[in-house]
Amino acid sequence: MSDPASPTSDIRITSIAQLTRNGSWRLTGLHDRNEDLLLWVTKGQGLATLQGIRRGVGAHNAFYIPAGTLFSMDLGRTGFGIAVRIPHDPSLALVDTPLLLRVRDVHAQSELTGLLDNLQRELDHAAPYLEEAARAHVALLSVWMRRQALAIYGTEEPATTAGQRLVEAFCALVAREFRTGKTMADFAAMLGVTPTHLSRACREHTGMTAADVLTKRSLYEARLLIETTELPLKEISETLGFGSPAYFSRFVLQHTGTSPTDLRKAAAKLRKG
Repeated sequence: MSDPASPTSDIRITSIAQLTRNGSWRLTGLHDRNEDLLLWVTKGQGLATLQGIRRGVGAHNAFYIPAGTLFSMDLGRTGFGIAVRIPHDPSLALVDTPLLLRVRDVHAQSELTGLLDNLQRELDHAAPYLEEAARAHVALLSVWMRRQALAIYGTEEPATTAGQRLVEAFCALVAREFRTGKTMADFAAMLGVTPTHLSRACREHTGMTAADVLTKRSLYEARLLIETTELPLKEISETLGFGSPAYFSRFVLQHTGTSPTDLRKAAAKLRKG
């Protein structure tokens, strides 16, 4: 018999609002995560960008966002839902591509709610073999997502345009290489297109230029490192590929209206309550 490990799990289930407890930018800003994320929206409406494609958000929408997927979501003040944060692990056999599931079937909605409730009870109970049990519940969530994708989209892959595929490829590159200091033109060259063509495709599908996409991803990481770590600003600047700390400070000030130092002070004050 395997050893009953101590009752802890790295899988987390919270409200979507808790993802923004240190600022709405933590969800509305364009970013990617090193964990897999399932968002189940039960109230409200807004906009989301998933791997560079802008989409409307409403009640009974499920978003599956694998680690490394560029995304943002804005549900406004009245939005509500559940977030499941899952450490990225290929052995869990989760879906390996981003998904938006607009779940209209009441039975399917209830089924997902039940799966989430069961996972929450398991995590709250913290019994022996918790990690094993939590992973089993996540596997059931994966089955639910794949069944819903099959019911909604059928066996065929959803049709995409060349422009959409270009934007998705660009966003995948940005997620991997935004820290390198590469410019938008560098990314366009890597994709074998002109900067103008790349920006036109991005504007069509995201409402932003390609340069905006790159800027927003860099800005998110800058704020994250400024507000949640004690790394020297010079080191953050170097980590994100900026030419100098002065340029980095001007970049943050220009896009937030606040200097890096003041952002760090405000975040520290917020944490102290």
